[in-house]
Amino acid sequence: MKEVTIIGRGGQGGKSAAAILAEAALENGHYIQSFSEYGAERQGAPVYAFCRIDEKPIRIHSSVTNPDVVAVIDPTLTAALPVTKGLSDEGILIVNTLETPQQIRDKLNFTKGKVFTVDATGISIDCFGRNIPNSPMLGAIEKAASLVTLEVLKNKISDKFLHKLGQEVVDKNVQAIERAFNEVKEG
Repeated sequence: MKEVTIIGRGGQGGKSAAAILAEAALENGHYIQSFSEYGAERQGAPVYAFCRIDEKPIRIHSSVTNPDVVAVIDPTLTAALPVTKGLSDEGILIVNTLETPQQIRDKLNFTKGKVFTVDATGISIDCFGRNIPNSPMLGAIEKAASLVTLEVLKNKISDKFLHKLGQEVVDKNVQAIERAFNEVKEG
């Protein structure tokens, strides 16, 4: 089983990103769970969103304590929360930042696993004209962890948003996912 934690702030789309990732894995024939935990239910408060993906039925229904992947949507949370807590020696950390993976390693004193960075904020501003970093983070998660295929992820975005928001919004989301997938840096 693969367990993913997405850490962001209320309104940044972490909960939606975890749900889209789970639904894409379901399309690939996997069993899934997607849920979130948050304290104060207000925009800007820290939010933890979780996704479990497995090839067999998932029988646990507890919080994710030892994620395989942690994606941090809001880089200020790296100083405010223990974002690497429970991450395994082979774990993957992905941070939305202009900093390099080595700078993140040094800042967090994180010596194990893999670290990836991507400018999801910049990509979202380029693609949407505003800061909506969850779609670019999905592209970075896919590149770093290979949980689903990029094609299935893009198709899930289309399925989810085409009728509600239209082709232009779908195209911008797909562009943001592809850009992050191609621009993510590993170190």
